Amino acid sequence: MEKGKCALITGSTSGIGLGIARALAARGCNIMLNGFAAPTEIERLRSSLAEEHGITVLYHGADMRRPEEIAAMVAEAEGRLGGVDILVNNAGIQHTAPIEEFPPEMWDAIIAINLSSAFHTIHRALPGMRQKGWGRIVNTASVHGLVASANKAGYISAKHGLVGLTKEVALETAGSGVTCNAICPGWTRTELIEPQIAAKAEALGVDVEEGGRQLLAEKQPSRQFVTVEQLGQLVLFLCSDAAAQITGTAIPVDGGWTAQ
Repeated sequence: MEKGKCALITGSTSGIGLGIARALAARGCNIMLNGFAAPTEIERLRSSLAEEHGITVLYHGADMRRPEEIAAMVAEAEGRLGGVDILVNNAGIQHTAPIEEFPPEMWDAIIAINLSSAFHTIHRALPGMRQKGWGRIVNTASVHGLVASANKAGYISAKHGLVGLTKEVALETAGSGVTCNAICPGWTRTELIEPQIAAKAEALGVDVEEGGRQLLAEKQPSRQFVTVEQLGQLVLFLCSDAAAQITGTAIPVDGGWTAQ
């Protein structure tokens, strides 16, 4: 992947998305960040990435629940960065509750942010990729796009849907120079799962670190968290020429979770 490509990463002001943005920036990609944080923190991230790697870094605050804001974000990336060569659909939220107690408004929000937003970004960005004859779409799904766990109806449904969308887009773009793949992390130590670690610790009467170890022990045979750096390197590989014939896949990065 040559320098100067442009990458739009949703949900990239923290966690997995920021890790992916850092990896792509280090390879000379210009970056469009998106996500929520204090304005001063967003500007710190934007300027530090730009200065460290000598690239252009922009930020757009599009709400992933709003298709018109997504369209404006893609249009700005095209206008100011010359297009979207690499699209990483990473924005996501989580809520845990038994299905009969699951708030309908949380279901709607999770489906909108974790699934529908990927449709809207691809819908807007794909024509430019086709015109260039090159593009990489990477969807951050989850191990929960491949298997289920209790009390996560919205998340499980959205991530399974995202894996299906990945396959469908791969078929439509096969042979065009555009690929579409999903990465499926297991437990990754980010802000998204901290509430689940805290809940596990409270239920067991242990500290947070032991809660994390117990959470891993239930599902992830390696008993080690996936790191955002590992996921960033996987995205770099999927953007490389070596991965030109890898499309429509859902790649587990889960310490053996789905091997069981």
